[in-house]
Amino acid sequence: MYSHITTGRLGEAIAARWLAQKGFSILHRNWRSGRLEIDLVACKESCLHFIEVKTRTNLSYGYPEQAVTRQKMMRMQQAADIFLQQQPHYKLIRFDVLAITVCSHQVTEIFLFEDVYF
Repeated sequence: MYSHITTGRLGEAIAARWLAQKGFSILHRNWRSGRLEIDLVACKESCLHFIEVKTRTNLSYGYPEQAVTRQKMMRMQQAADIFLQQQPHYKLIRFDVLAITVCSHQVTEIFLFEDVYF
């Protein structure tokens, strides 16, 4: 059984690898500003993507994407605002959610929800 921290780290590693295979350039993993964090910051075709990664080892508590709350998205936007103040040359941005389900050490599902905003 995974701890939630181990599951999160595993999911972020899987996500970074999967996104790279799909043509994304991973710029930052676990980018932080104070208490704010963005799991992955990536770029594809001149668009900057702020990506929240959610990983589940079973669906007892629902699908991974169901764990992304309005409050989480607001914190992600605050972090993105700070990131963009530091890196103002990006013009196109998106907020994405990458949902990963892992069962018995095997990835059973990866789904990218693109351009989500609550």
